[in-house]
Amino acid sequence: MNDEFDAVFVGAGHNALAAAVHMAARGWKVGVFEQAGVPGGAVKTGEYTLPGFRHDWAAMNLSLFAGSAFLKQYGEELAHQGMEFVPVDKPFASVFPDGRWCGVSMDAEATAGRIAAFSKRDAERWKALSAGFGKDAPHILRLLGSPMKIHSIAYFLYKLFAERGVSGMLQMVQFLLASPRAYLSENFEAPEVRAMLGAWGMHLDFAPDVAGGAIFPYLEGMAGQAFGMAIGKGGADTIVNAMTATIRAKGGVVECNAPVARILSEGGAATGIELEDGRKLRASKAVVAGIAPSAFARLTGGTEPAFDAAMEKFVHAPGTMMIHLALSDLPEWAAGEELRSFAYVHLAPSLDQMARTYQQAQAGLLPDEPILVVGQPTVFDPSRAPDGKHVLWLQVRMAPGDIRGDAKGEIDARDWAGAAEPFAERALDVLERYAPGIRKKILGRRVVTPADLEQDNPNLVGGDQVCGSHHMSQHFLFRPARGHADGSTPIKNLYLTGAAVWPGAGTGAGSGFLLARKLAGK
Repeated sequence: MNDEFDAVFVGAGHNALAAAVHMAARGWKVGVFEQAGVPGGAVKTGEYTLPGFRHDWAAMNLSLFAGSAFLKQYGEELAHQGMEFVPVDKPFASVFPDGRWCGVSMDAEATAGRIAAFSKRDAERWKALSAGFGKDAPHILRLLGSPMKIHSIAYFLYKLFAERGVSGMLQMVQFLLASPRAYLSENFEAPEVRAMLGAWGMHLDFAPDVAGGAIFPYLEGMAGQAFGMAIGKGGADTIVNAMTATIRAKGGVVECNAPVARILSEGGAATGIELEDGRKLRASKAVVAGIAPSAFARLTGGTEPAFDAAMEKFVHAPGTMMIHLALSDLPEWAAGEELRSFAYVHLAPSLDQMARTYQQAQAGLLPDEPILVVGQPTVFDPSRAPDGKHVLWLQVRMAPGDIRGDAKGEIDARDWAGAAEPFAERALDVLERYAPGIRKKILGRRVVTPADLEQDNPNLVGGDQVCGSHHMSQHFLFRPARGHADGSTPIKNLYLTGAAVWPGAGTGAGSGFLLARKLAGK
């Protein structure tokens, strides 16, 4: 292998792969080097329980990727390399302790009818929000898809002012700053409707009372009805496999089992990387590191004190436990058979419980009642399991990376080696209450603790699947640090990408594509 490249990448997460695809398309020779045995980072799929049962390791929902600017440019090429999506018309629902449920589907009347069962007023409000989504969404998506600089925010505000005046502009700003509870309480009266939408905040470290989190329940709810959801045919790794094949087809290198020992630099500029096996790989134009900020000083030896301190102090969200189940049949939901037809079923019965669970995990406690995201991908993609069988994707939120105690006073273990099984059983007890008999359907299971997630992928510090809190003090212009939301670092030609860089977590390939366009041109 030629050890000279235009750009080398530390890590093969989906953002790095997207950046490498674009650079290779612009004629750059790229090399991507990944410490794990397969590319993709948190976006990968495998037979983690039994042969023939394919489970998404962490990310399952590919809607952001399917709607991304990156895919608009490279979708045809990636499809040629085997990428395929499965459309989902019933994206999510929530089930409640009293035996009722509510869900969002692409059938607008059906969704409004489900909401009306809890509150007719809320159903009318939902219809009004849906009617305005086409006007509001372009402004929000433009902001989330723009390079994060002062002028981007200024342009966003100018466009709002020009279209809606001062009052409309301030209303949008207030919405962007609001907590999920504040926004949902203002718009909906039924606690169940608030909980159904508020559960989305927990996917991105926004408990009900955290400022800046209102946007996620709004976008997921509105987009779920308007566009549904997209999952990968055969698994989320369909996008990773296609990007990897595209890079190689363009003469690039993607090498796994190749951990990076350090980033090389001379005269204040990055010049390449050194692998743990001693190989030195030169980069004439850029070194792109898809790493958690805490790894920066270790790989570079340090740069400017202020930047190094910001990287060291970067705050991670609480962790997640994953439980992968191979099933003989789908869950028998006590609230109704129709729940078997939804991609996600949230077991998050109230905003108050979500807030309590989050605070317990933040305090280092194993929550007494964890929030569950129950993924049923084989409803839409039966290729993931043998005929008539199913996989269940169980995300247990939240869970502390470091255990200081148990909020329920039942688990004595203070490490994940000892706490894994009893905490998994607690989660399965919750599932059993809503889907009686589920344990009898389990053919195989794999419990993945926060410690396991970090060991597999060092970017998931403490099992943090979003690689860093998205709270206001660490988002927008401040992700990962003030003045570096474009991925730049104090070392010339060295850049960061991944979920720790604006626009943050999710499968939209935003930070990778923005960086690649900046470096290699559009």
